[in-house]
Amino acid sequence: MLAYGGGSIKKTGLYDTVKEILDAGDFEVVELSGIAPNPRIESVVEGVALCKHHQIDVILAVGGGSVIDCSKAIAAGVYYPGEDLWEMVKTSDHLQKALPLVDILTLSATGSEFDGGGVISNLKTKEKLGGLFTYPTASICDPTYTFSVSSYQSASGAADIMSHIMEGYFSKTKDSDLSDELAQGVLKTVIKNLPIVLKEPDNYSARANLMACASVACSGIPEYGKASTGWPCHAMEHELSAYYDITHGVGLAILTPSWMRYILQKDPSVTWRFVRFAKEVWNLEDQDETKIAYAGIDALEHFFKEAGIPMRLSELGIDDIYFEEMARHANRNGRLSNAFVALNEQDIVEIFKNCL
Repeated sequence: MLAYGGGSIKKTGLYDTVKEILDAGDFEVVELSGIAPNPRIESVVEGVALCKHHQIDVILAVGGGSVIDCSKAIAAGVYYPGEDLWEMVKTSDHLQKALPLVDILTLSATGSEFDGGGVISNLKTKEKLGGLFTYPTASICDPTYTFSVSSYQSASGAADIMSHIMEGYFSKTKDSDLSDELAQGVLKTVIKNLPIVLKEPDNYSARANLMACASVACSGIPEYGKASTGWPCHAMEHELSAYYDITHGVGLAILTPSWMRYILQKDPSVTWRFVRFAKEVWNLEDQDETKIAYAGIDALEHFFKEAGIPMRLSELGIDDIYFEEMARHANRNGRLSNAFVALNEQDIVEIFKNCL
C-alpha cells in the first residue's frame, strides 16, 4: 500500500519516481491518499480496511510525520483484535504485531522516521493522542526530497524539532552531561541551518542538517539519564490541534516561550537551567542570572518570529472559550504534576491566556 498526503509528492515528481520503481519491480500497488496533517482516525480505519481487503504485505509511506504516523497506526491496526481502532490508539502501548513499514521522508520535523510512536487525531471527540505502534523497517531520508517544502512548513518543522529537544532538556536532572550536550548541539544546529534553508531552499547541507536533527531529536537519545518531564508543551499543543486543527510546530512555537516565562516566575529555583540554555544555546552573557534567563527565552521567541511563525493564538483565530476544558484534557491523570515545574489545570489555563 502506497500512503501519502494531499498530493504534494505529485507536484514535485516524487510520486512518479516511486511509481516507476514499484512498477519496475512488478509490485501490486494499492493507494491511500489524502492523509491530513494531524492525521485522522478515519484515515487509519480506511487504511486498515484496504490492507485487509487487498492482503497487503508492506506499507510504503511517502511524506512527512503525519503520513508516517498514520501508516504506523494502520500497520498495527491490521492485527488489532478489536473493531474499535480509536480504542487501539488509546491503548497502543500493548500492541504486539504490525505490517512492515517503509517510509520516504519529505519533511524534517517529527522524527517519526526514527521512532515507534505516532499521533492520531479524533476531531469528533476533540482528542489528539500519541501511542507506540511500530518502528519503520527502513527509512529513506534524502534531503533533496525536502527542497520544495515551503518556508512556513520548514520553519514550523524546525520548531517541532526544537520542542522535542527542549521538552527533555528542561528537566530536574542536573548531572546528565552527555544528554545536555547532545540537546544543545541539536538546538544550535537548527538555529544555524533554518535561516539558511529559508533563504536557500535547495541548500543540500542545511536541509541535511535539519533532517538529521529531526531524527535524533525525538529518538529518546538526548534524554538518556534524564528525569521524566511529561512533555508539557506537547500536552498543551495536542489540545490546540485537537480543537482547532492547527499546524503542530506553530502551536509549539507559540506555547513554548509562554510556558518558559510562566514556570520561571512560578518557581525561580529552576533559573539555573534557563541560565545554561541562554549561555550554551544562545551564547548570551550577563552577571545577573534572572536577566540572562529571560534573555534566553526572548532569543528563542525572536528566532521563531524571524522565521515567519505567528506567535499569538489570536493570529490563528483562537480565543479562550475552550481553555478550561483543554487544560483538563492536557493534565488528565495528573500527567504534568511531575513536570520540570509542576502544572495544575489553572496554570495551564494561564499559559494559554498568555499566548493570546
